[in-house]
Amino acid sequence: MIGLISSILIFNYAAIKLNKRLSKNEAFHIYVFTIAFQALFDTFVDIKYTGYWYFTKAVDWVSLLYMIFLVSPVNVIFINYFPVHKSFSKKVLNLILWNFLCFLYELISLLPEPWGYFHYGWWEWYYSLLLNPVLLLILITYYHFFVKLDFKKST
Repeated sequence: MIGLISSILIFNYAAIKLNKRLSKNEAFHIYVFTIAFQALFDTFVDIKYTGYWYFTKAVDWVSLLYMIFLVSPVNVIFINYFPVHKSFSKKVLNLILWNFLCFLYELISLLPEPWGYFHYGWWEWYYSLLLNPVLLLILITYYHFFVKLDFKKST
């Protein structure tokens, strides 16, 4: 629990302090999208198929801390620093870097309690390495879609 609470405080503080590009509305949309997408994904992989779980295999209130307050600020930081107007190679390098950082954090979260809170069922570490870039691309696509809608609304 110490690792989770520390991470929540650090990542949320960083998301607020490091955000230089996103409006409050955009950051809010990223938070809400992340929570909804995380809940949908975890409903199947965590709860239904027990591929992995947080703290216990059961549905528990403490897992809401992770779902609501941990991944969302990380996604705000990711989108804020994503090289939107840079070359394709810079975008790919950025995805590789973030994939590595996400994987590193996952390994830390696998530590025994009180630092860790994440547990593997049938999930393997390399699934995360393969899936994280896809999830980040879904987030980028959502962000671009939302920005276009917001732009059309304002014109």
